[in-house]
Amino acid sequence: MGKKSVLTSMETLAVKGVIKFLDEKPQEGLRKILEWADKVDTNDRFHSQKAVLNKILDNEKNNWNQFISGLWNDISPEIRKTIFENFFVNAALIGMKQQEKIKKEQNCNIPWAILIDITTACNLHCTGCWAEKYGHGLELSYDDLDNIIQQGKSMGVYMYLFTGGEPLLKKKDILRLCKEHSDCVFLAFTNGTLIDEEFAQNIKQVKNFIPAISIEGFEDENDARRGKGTYKFVERAMAILQKNKLLFGVSCCYTSQNIKSICSEEFIDMLIEKGSKFAWFFHYMPVGNAAVTELLPSPEQRSEFYLKIREYRNSKPLFTIDFQNDAEYIGGCVAGGRRYFHINANGDVEPCVFVHYSDSNIKNKSLLEALKSPLFMAYKERQPFNNNMLRPCPMLENPEILKEIVENTKVHSTDLSSPEKIENLYNKCKPYADQWHPEADKLWMISLKNK
Repeated sequence: MGKKSVLTSMETLAVKGVIKFLDEKPQEGLRKILEWADKVDTNDRFHSQKAVLNKILDNEKNNWNQFISGLWNDISPEIRKTIFENFFVNAALIGMKQQEKIKKEQNCNIPWAILIDITTACNLHCTGCWAEKYGHGLELSYDDLDNIIQQGKSMGVYMYLFTGGEPLLKKKDILRLCKEHSDCVFLAFTNGTLIDEEFAQNIKQVKNFIPAISIEGFEDENDARRGKGTYKFVERAMAILQKNKLLFGVSCCYTSQNIKSICSEEFIDMLIEKGSKFAWFFHYMPVGNAAVTELLPSPEQRSEFYLKIREYRNSKPLFTIDFQNDAEYIGGCVAGGRRYFHINANGDVEPCVFVHYSDSNIKNKSLLEALKSPLFMAYKERQPFNNNMLRPCPMLENPEILKEIVENTKVHSTDLSSPEKIENLYNKCKPYADQWHPEADKLWMISLKNK
């Protein structure tokens, strides 16, 4: 049923050995993975990640060893084995070989992951979300999605993230893809309202699907943006997933209105208690003509959030990813195919989920052709967009760069309902960038001194 990676016999034995080690002795198994990673990662792309993991394994009493223990105690063994093999072996090690090979041959960015909008349809109407206005009734067919994944795997991509709209409105297609491509990891950013006991059993069967449930803080903050009663749905979804020992996390968009709640210790502890193993934090982006700029965090709020998340990484058994503030760990902006790119529900290939401009569509270009398009090559040539890793984005922190790229490459807006001119987006982001600049420089100097 599933299309497996082509491995040598020695690699196959190594995979089985690693998985066995992980199951019987997690600490030793993870060290084996690090040893293998050192051999495969010839360009040292994952230096910082390997250093962090080594540091964790050297201290048995720290919060990260608690986190690792939680993966073994709280997650079904079958789920854990499948995710570990697909993530660490296929996506991070074997896939990386192919990515590097094609990157050198084609002289373009090759991603580690692809983010796909399955549909624009959604059962919620969240304040500040562009998805429902992004186009009417757009969706990618199963054949479209399967073709994207087939092309991605030929380039070494085994990590696929779904968003929308609400991706779980297309549960059947997602589950079918999970079965057909059993060597991949699939993650969906979902509002959680459609997660029920039946779907939990479906996840148990496919084993390679991870929900990331959107939550905006505690009940008052969450429901203020996402709609009355949605917090109860999130609680229900997490309870179902935790009871079934399934791996899941949360996705949190921080704004000027909810940032205090989201970065509170009480909120982090609540996520851990309810079984979440990771939290993916996203800075609010003023995308679209109707974007609510008042939701942009102030420099002081963002600075506090930055410091709090780093504090929790030394004290809480929760894996946190701060999309906007973690560029220092990956050398800047990850978009434009450098680590990932985005395909919307119309098939437009965009450099980032937040950058709604394109010169390519999957209906008339291959993924490789899109990665070699003027827009994506402009990204490659300009990355990193700033030497201060707290100002990584060409839109939010360096809007003059995105404006220049869009104008020079003559790309079009992919918002079919209300196309946004680059001047409008620039005018919204420029004041924010100017205000954040001095605070970012101060924090970055502190970060450099602490290294």
